[in-house]
Amino acid sequence: MTELAPGRDLLTQLAESYGIATDYWAFNGDLTQVADSTIIKVLGGMGVDAKTELSAREALRDAELRPWREVLPECTVVPQGSEVAIPVHLSHGAKVRVELTYEDGRTTTLSQVEDFTPPRDVDGQLTGQASFKIPNDLPLGYHRLTCSVELPIDLAPEVTDAPLIVVPNRLPSPGEKGGDGWGVMAQLYSVCSKNSWGIGDTSDLKELCSLVGAEGGDFLLINPLHAAEPVGHMTPSPYLPVTRRFFNPIYIRPEDIREVAYMPSSQRALVEWAGEEPKKAAVTPGTIERDSAWEAKRQALELIFNEPRSAARQRDFERFRVAEGSGLENFAFWCALREKYGEDFPEALRSPATPQASAERAALSERIDFYAWMQWVIDDQLAEAQRSALSSGMHIGIFHDLAVGVHACGSDTWSLPEAFADGVTVGAPPDMYNQLGQNWSQPPWRPDSLRRLAYAPLRDMARTVLRHAGAVRVDHVMGLFRLWWIPEGNGASDGAYVRFDHDAMLGVLMLEAQRADAVVVGEDLGNVEPWVRDYLNARGILGTSVLWFEQNQDGQFKRPEEFRAQSLVTVDTHDLPPLAGYLAGEHVDLRDRLHLLTEPVEEVRTDALAERGRMVDRLREFGLLSDIPTEREIIEAMHCYIARTPAQLLAISLTDAVGERKAQNVPGTDQEYENWRVPLTDSSENLVLVEDLAKNPRLNSLLQRFKKELSASRS
Repeated sequence: MTELAPGRDLLTQLAESYGIATDYWAFNGDLTQVADSTIIKVLGGMGVDAKTELSAREALRDAELRPWREVLPECTVVPQGSEVAIPVHLSHGAKVRVELTYEDGRTTTLSQVEDFTPPRDVDGQLTGQASFKIPNDLPLGYHRLTCSVELPIDLAPEVTDAPLIVVPNRLPSPGEKGGDGWGVMAQLYSVCSKNSWGIGDTSDLKELCSLVGAEGGDFLLINPLHAAEPVGHMTPSPYLPVTRRFFNPIYIRPEDIREVAYMPSSQRALVEWAGEEPKKAAVTPGTIERDSAWEAKRQALELIFNEPRSAARQRDFERFRVAEGSGLENFAFWCALREKYGEDFPEALRSPATPQASAERAALSERIDFYAWMQWVIDDQLAEAQRSALSSGMHIGIFHDLAVGVHACGSDTWSLPEAFADGVTVGAPPDMYNQLGQNWSQPPWRPDSLRRLAYAPLRDMARTVLRHAGAVRVDHVMGLFRLWWIPEGNGASDGAYVRFDHDAMLGVLMLEAQRADAVVVGEDLGNVEPWVRDYLNARGILGTSVLWFEQNQDGQFKRPEEFRAQSLVTVDTHDLPPLAGYLAGEHVDLRDRLHLLTEPVEEVRTDALAERGRMVDRLREFGLLSDIPTEREIIEAMHCYIARTPAQLLAISLTDAVGERKAQNVPGTDQEYENWRVPLTDSSENLVLVEDLAKNPRLNSLLQRFKKELSASRS
């Protein structure tokens, strides 16, 4: 006999209890229902069986009883100054005591408050609820609650503890920190110097920060530096890392490691020899080849790692490992396993917690040491780059970018599998630019698992990224509110939105940002509900505005005063061609060549020319252009235009400043285009090296005109 499938009403109740939306507003304005089969699969990704009516009803009952089965809530996140009551569940009539242990070790006993919630039967036990008042003067930080329930006289009290996280209500704005102003954004991997090993690195980062700081800029916004595959083919996209917590050692400058200065000449010669080919590649036109650059650099790093360190340096390394704890050790272990087994680990090593993993960890201890050492080295070099940035006069310094997710076969999913949903990936539903939807091939965090883990994955990631930075941009910040989950085997359009506890997630991110004295910017482009932008604004998190996208319903570009003050404003993004190529309509030709257009090419080209015309007309309206402007004059005028907005932060793309024409990334492509492998060149496709920037005529002209306009508009 076939078991009955759950009805729509039952599925809807169950889905809502897990934060799964059963309908959504499509880009065309239609309210779209999520298929029952998709809801069942998304629930399955959270470990919930809803395949039959019986299993769905049991799952719904479990969801309803979940809070009553917790003595204390698994994790409580409250804004500072809040006066809230914590529910405690215990046998009806039992006596209970709740203590609060502060982050610094101090303790206090909480006061019980009236709670008239009726008791209820929970798994055959009459269970009551008591409530305790959380003081409204708690300091920010990670505290703990301890609950002691009295049992019969011959038994010790039953003790339960749980985390209590107190987070900021609002982050100070860049202006309040003395740092509102402008900066430059660059894809670090693309900006090489004569001594780069085929890819931009921490030494180039330091030089770029010094240059921007000397010009009066406050920050340098760079691509995500998250770690990629340690061996074999390295994924070019910085937005598909194996972990978001640790950094990619390809950005290390080997010669800047202290031990190199004390290497015997024969060993140092080997390091220099390893760098010969990638250094030639850095000054030779062509695509960036990460695999060969990393292979050469890894050989050099192996040599340097084996050199003896001073006692002080060794102690620093050991302290770093202790501070980073099991997170670093598991990441380094995963790297060693990936080196030994490739992408497919034996089933016995499916996680770091298996019995066989302990034996393998001991056998690979030297390789684990090497991968942990590289994280220590890049941490040290990033710290030096940030010190240099601040000493150059910047108020913010290094501005990191945080990717929305991680690779399905990466370190994060292996190290902490319980944090991720099974059998689903994230993406986006259909929109006017991607009418089939998007699948980013990244597994999402489970909202319930994050709560159970006290948001430690988010906390640890934010803490590491912000340790030597003054700001972070959160790519697709809506991912902290909701994500589009796509079950395995479904098309990108056949998914569902899953809600996250945005109060808790943003609160933890804000706590780490406040402790790092850092600014947070959310990439809130596209279809974002107005309340989300209002919420971010109220919490001191800046939004993102791109000039090309800031158009009113009639297609006219917004006037400068119509831009949001609480935002980072740029002229374009890394997902658009640089202005020189965009203004010439080269993006239309490129998308046509790559078969990405959904409309006739001539129609798209006509629309692009009309958009360019509207832009030129608006710039003329504000007296920023002559009658017959050159491409260079239009680019400078567009930056002068954003200088007139009230935005707290403004950013100039380095590609626009030097006249680059090629896009760094073409959304919707993989192998069809050299995404994330385009070196920085000028309008004639000549390489622009770090050493050339200070004397680059286009860069200097744009900066001087932009700064003059900015000074005039804000005086």
